[in-house]
Amino acid sequence: MGILFDDTNRTFTLNTESSTYQMQVSGIGHILHLYYGASTRGCMDYLVTSADRGFSGNPYDKQDERSYSLDQFPQEYPFWGSGDFRSEALMVRDDRGAWGCDLRYAGYEIENGKYRLEGLPAAHAGEEEAQTLRLMLKDESLGLEVTLLYGVLEKADIITRSVLVRNTGSRRLYLEKVLSASMDFAWGDYDSLIFYGRHAMERTMQRSRVGHGALEIGSRRGMSSHQYNPLLILADHEATEDAGRCWAMQFVYSGGFAGCVEKDQYDQTRMQMGLSPEQFSYPLDPGEMFTAPEVIMSFSAEGLTRLSQNLHAGIRRHILRGPHVGKHRPVLINSWEAAYFDFDADKICALAKEACDLGVSMVVMDDGWFGDRNDDCRALGDWTVNEEKLGCSLGELIRRINDMGMKFGIWIEPEMISENSRLFAEHPDWALAVPGRAPQIARKQMVLDFSRKEVADGIFDQICAVLDQGKVDYVKWDYNRSIMDVWSMDTKDQGRVLYDYMLGVYRFLERLLERYPDLLIEGCSGGGGRFDAGMLYYTPQIWCSDNTDAIDRLWIQYGTSFGYPPDVMGAHVSVSPNEQNGRITPLQTRAAAAMGGTFGYELDPAKLTEEEKEEIRKEIRDYERFAPLVQTGLYYRLTNPMTDLVGAWEIVSEDGSDVLLTAVTVNVHGNMPDSYVRLKGLTKGCFYRNEDTLQCYPADALMDSGMPLPSRKGEYQAYQIHLRRMEG
Repeated sequence: MGILFDDTNRTFTLNTESSTYQMQVSGIGHILHLYYGASTRGCMDYLVTSADRGFSGNPYDKQDERSYSLDQFPQEYPFWGSGDFRSEALMVRDDRGAWGCDLRYAGYEIENGKYRLEGLPAAHAGEEEAQTLRLMLKDESLGLEVTLLYGVLEKADIITRSVLVRNTGSRRLYLEKVLSASMDFAWGDYDSLIFYGRHAMERTMQRSRVGHGALEIGSRRGMSSHQYNPLLILADHEATEDAGRCWAMQFVYSGGFAGCVEKDQYDQTRMQMGLSPEQFSYPLDPGEMFTAPEVIMSFSAEGLTRLSQNLHAGIRRHILRGPHVGKHRPVLINSWEAAYFDFDADKICALAKEACDLGVSMVVMDDGWFGDRNDDCRALGDWTVNEEKLGCSLGELIRRINDMGMKFGIWIEPEMISENSRLFAEHPDWALAVPGRAPQIARKQMVLDFSRKEVADGIFDQICAVLDQGKVDYVKWDYNRSIMDVWSMDTKDQGRVLYDYMLGVYRFLERLLERYPDLLIEGCSGGGGRFDAGMLYYTPQIWCSDNTDAIDRLWIQYGTSFGYPPDVMGAHVSVSPNEQNGRITPLQTRAAAAMGGTFGYELDPAKLTEEEKEEIRKEIRDYERFAPLVQTGLYYRLTNPMTDLVGAWEIVSEDGSDVLLTAVTVNVHGNMPDSYVRLKGLTKGCFYRNEDTLQCYPADALMDSGMPLPSRKGEYQAYQIHLRRMEG
């Protein structure tokens, strides 16, 4: 069983295939965290020690037992008002202005299957795949009920957490901070891994020693952000890709978040993840309930690679939904870098014709098809087809594309409004803006107030009127600025707006998928500004970055791989010199990097040489061959492209029979030594054959001494080696 309760020692034990998580109800009803690590049995309460420590206060009912202090005990869900001065998970204020609460154990429920969250994305699983623990806490005097939710996905080595907060009293309460997961470690020497960045250079991995004080990451931008990804990893200081203990928290949410690793006065470490408390003050009237977004947790005793593979499997099997999961995605060409705003239907068809001849299966018409949108300063919110610009109706354009045997996709940015638009002239109050104050502007656009149902419904109707004009197979959903002006006319409690905004976005996406169940949506926010598990619940792939440079993408996709599988990473081949940084790279290298993701093109095929066109035809044939492996295989990071001479990764089928090794030289020097890359995940004792050269290699030697990369002159050379296990 995944969840066990021992009434003798009042412990709850959650078991996955490779891990055990345990907590205990203390004698006066506090929930103490005991253990999260390798699978084990028994009671681990011996790990909790106590002493009479100065300035560590005691609960009133333990005032004669000074060694009992929540300021020093490892807790399951720390709350303000308990005497614990470390980072709390819950902070409540009542209508008198009094802060804090006193939560005590009030019961539990265990059920088969995985809990669901109303209005929020969350891991899904069948009754046979998961169990749910509901752990109830109460503050009787305040009229506060807190339910800690745990979903145990045993075979996936995943534990999910969420929190329900209900007002059972007679006065209004305010939630000032609600984190979804908190975990204490009684001792240890740890490193934290965070994933920082900026627009066009997202998710750079930073590993640093955990010292005294708090390391905090998060986003105040109304989206998960380019700057920090909502993924936090704690690892033993000596942990490597292949050995050592490590833990992950991954937020299933696309708005502002907070993550924290704090080492306290007694060398204990606390790890937390949840909603950003900034601009958050959520009112709860009597009888109302608040739902915190979900956190995915996983543990590995076998290093960072195994931890990443757990998270990858969790996303593939329990976050992604719909007909495209695990299936071949069309190789697309996007019009943006080929035409920008300068196009009509004939240009789109010409682009499609050239691309079709190369083996591309879908053309995507990017920004510029609606209203009077000929630059990025106008018309957002006016989602009507500019037939004068196209020279025909959208339906006619789609028919022309379909007659070539091509699929059709389109770009939208539903959450935004331009001040220079018909919509703003009619509904200026639909934009998030503070009355009497000039709004902050980014890209000449503002953010629509999706916390208001009428606003989201109005945009939904416009978008559906467009999609109903023909067979649209794909939508690129963009979001190109942060939220700065937080004020909605529909509520007096502005501290709820950002949370309600995300609920409105999720509701919109859910309705869109219900109406168009076969539609493939690719998320985007200036590239990777909203790359998170929450969006993946609705969009099974996300544009990884606006930066399509192959070498920068080695860094970006390397960092992304710690929490997300390659088949969700939108990655395309673009022109050289690259339009973001001017770097010149071989076409083969650009393709190799893009095959580490969903694969497609951002260029004008008419400007290619015949030699380049033939190379692209080969690249697409190769991708069609490798796609099933990329979409389902186990991912291995073989080098660190930020520090090593070669950026290398490997994807291996789950049964170990099929292998794709990719390597790109990052630095070139005179008279260089050969580069060797050690493979992983092969079947010991077997032989593998290179499908191109037919040369055979012993698996054990490949994993021990590595594979030499052929010497080639020139910068940024790429190598793709496809190996198959020899049977018999």
